Amino acid sequence: MSQTVGKSSFVRDVVWQRLRHNRMALCGGGIVLLMFVMAGAASLTSSDPAAINISQSLLPPSFAHPLGTDDLGRSVFVRMLYGARISLLVGFVAVGISTLIGIFFGALAGYYGSWVDTVIMRFVDIMLCFPTFFLILAVIAFLDPSIWNIMIVIGLTSWMGVARLIRAEFLSLRQRDFVLAARALGCSDMRLIFRHILPNAMSPVLVSATLGVAGAILTESALSFLGIGVQPPTPSWGNMLIVGKQTLGSAWWLSVFPGLAILLTVLGYNLLGEGIRDALDPRLKE
Repeated sequence: MSQTVGKSSFVRDVVWQRLRHNRMALCGGGIVLLMFVMAGAASLTSSDPAAINISQSLLPPSFAHPLGTDDLGRSVFVRMLYGARISLLVGFVAVGISTLIGIFFGALAGYYGSWVDTVIMRFVDIMLCFPTFFLILAVIAFLDPSIWNIMIVIGLTSWMGVARLIRAEFLSLRQRDFVLAARALGCSDMRLIFRHILPNAMSPVLVSATLGVAGAILTESALSFLGIGVQPPTPSWGNMLIVGKQTLGSAWWLSVFPGLAILLTVLGYNLLGEGIRDALDPRLKE
């Protein structure tokens, strides 16, 4: 037991050292941390992101309004803070749904193999035949364009990659000595799957989930920009771009700041995910 704990602690130390010396990963982590700070700052502001003040419409960035105002006189800075909360919520909930579904199906396929593997993986192949974004558009068209529907639909249409990763890990782990020993001791299939094999198969899933948050945020922004995502007056970086598109020639700040926020957030999660992948790769030397 002590040897297992010591080995686990050593692995964590090695991973942390690799991650700490990866400048791109640290840069991505800093951007992600900044996003959390923005989301937290929204709770500290007393300004209403939906408050309309026509007399202050389309004001350029100034001391009073650091990022200017939109066509209804609403502070772009305040709406950006609340938009960060929407992005975090969509990213983590959607990825949580897709990860749970992917782990479930991937674990069953990789552990049992045979016809179970064949049926599940053929279903995965069918799902992958549909362009994900257009599949989301088709589903949203039949539902109310609410934030909860968006999170659920994104999660239900993006689990296939996780399922393939988990399946591959289970195929390589199910015949290892520690699994055979646990089976010889009479452990049930569910205990073998979730207690012994799954914890050792989670490294690639962690990387996939980190990158998936960026994809979910980008998808939500695209849906909101098309008008079928988060609906006004609820602030979202995507629906803020709609106003920016209409006033691009006279109010550049309405497009630039939400666009930069989406760009930097997606970049931050991608850099962090790549850094975690490199840190967890045992083939890399220190």
